[in-house]
Amino acid sequence: MTMRGKARCRGWLFVFLAALGTSAGSLPRNVHAEVSFQEIEESLTCQCGCGLTVHSCNHVDCGSAIPLRKEIREQMSLGKSKEEILAYFEAKYGEKILSAPVARGFNWLAWLMPFAAVGAGGIVVFWTVRRWVSRQRGSRERESTEAAEPMSAQEQERLRAELDRFDA
Repeated sequence: MTMRGKARCRGWLFVFLAALGTSAGSLPRNVHAEVSFQEIEESLTCQCGCGLTVHSCNHVDCGSAIPLRKEIREQMSLGKSKEEILAYFEAKYGEKILSAPVARGFNWLAWLMPFAAVGAGGIVVFWTVRRWVSRQRGSRERESTEAAEPMSAQEQERLRAELDRFDA
């Protein structure tokens, strides 16, 4: 390869790397915006009755998810953060639009009751099993402390005969 050809290759390589570098610099912002958009979609419930999040709603031409997605993009273009956008939707549609209950006021029960129910159930099971075990121990102790009737002479002779036959 001539000097001129090598210089031309280096030139094209430089242009390629420069183009790659400028496009890579803008990539993280777009990826971050998409991730943020998806997070917001997953934080909102579709209002069409499917019970899914806006991100998961798979109805063709959904009358709720499509306008909500458009509204999310509009709010993002205004430069609002995720929290501001969720507050906007909560103010507009009420708390039912959020896919998870907000941890404030009466909603604390929605977060705490499952754990409290599991804890209370565990206590009841522990108490019940402990009671059953103590009852069984008490009945066994009574059985073992009861005096057995003494064996008659005839029973003692029969036992001796059986043991002698066993030894032989």
